[in-house]
Amino acid sequence: MSAGTDARLALAFSEPPAAPTLLLGAPADLESERFAPDTLAVQTDAGMNGALTRAGWRTDVSAGQGPYASAVVFLARARAAQRAQVAEAARLLPARASLWVDGQKSDGIETMLRDLRGLATVDPLISKAHGKLFRVTIPEGPWLPDDWTATEAQVADGFVTRPGVFSADGPDPASLLLAQALPPRLPTRMVDLGAGWGWLAAQVLAREGVDVLHLVEADHDALTCARRNVSDPRAQFHWADALAFRLPEPVNGVVMNPPFHGPGGNADPRLGAGFIRAAAGLLTGAGRLWMVANRHLPYEAELASHFRQVEEIGGNGAFKVITASGARRS
Repeated sequence: MSAGTDARLALAFSEPPAAPTLLLGAPADLESERFAPDTLAVQTDAGMNGALTRAGWRTDVSAGQGPYASAVVFLARARAAQRAQVAEAARLLPARASLWVDGQKSDGIETMLRDLRGLATVDPLISKAHGKLFRVTIPEGPWLPDDWTATEAQVADGFVTRPGVFSADGPDPASLLLAQALPPRLPTRMVDLGAGWGWLAAQVLAREGVDVLHLVEADHDALTCARRNVSDPRAQFHWADALAFRLPEPVNGVVMNPPFHGPGGNADPRLGAGFIRAAAGLLTGAGRLWMVANRHLPYEAELASHFRQVEEIGGNGAFKVITASGARRS
């Protein structure tokens, strides 16, 4: 949680908001003393959900049916996901209840504030540390546009996605390049590290030789889509932080298109470096990694420290496709 979020919450809640309280998109290090004990913290990221659970929060990946007396939405980054968050919270609150919305300017909080001011009463407004927290009083009757409600989208040959998942409009260009570079025959035991909504996994399973493919994804919404999109019985699904994921036995193939944006939206090469270390830890010494990354990201040193052979096998001006073998397992 950013220091700005904590400061804004401190100003807004000298006493806990009305209970039971719903927190959507709850930060992993949220201070529990600001809220009543029966507060539900909804977080779909496996690592953040685990951190909240270990800190003593009551957690879930969805809000359920409520009802709740108040809610706080911590804005996601994608606009469609933000609107879906607000619509979900509003659905579970009675008229005249308080719906609080918090976010940084870089997350689009100004746009959300402008949109909601045109639909309901907004007061108070707390501005601090490049962000805002404001309260919406829930009006009587329907008040949000219908298209704010989260709906699945069909993309790319019948694949389904949800608002807020990575590349929700279709397979991203990097994954397309990686799929093109994969050989016609792949190892028997495979892992898709950071599998998203399953498009790349489907391409892996279309190759010869694969007996089992583990889809590892931290975003519960994306993994739910992957379960819909990949019905092959060879697929096994894991809601888990890729950086900490392990299997009882090593595999002999890993594919991945690792993320490189941190929680604040800034480029953070340490994420991709963590994926490289995780891949090495999953592979046998004779196993092979196939990965794609933005060309400007400096992963070569990390690859060289964890693999004996590293080779660029494809890409374009924006992306590079790399294969590596000879994993040095720690």
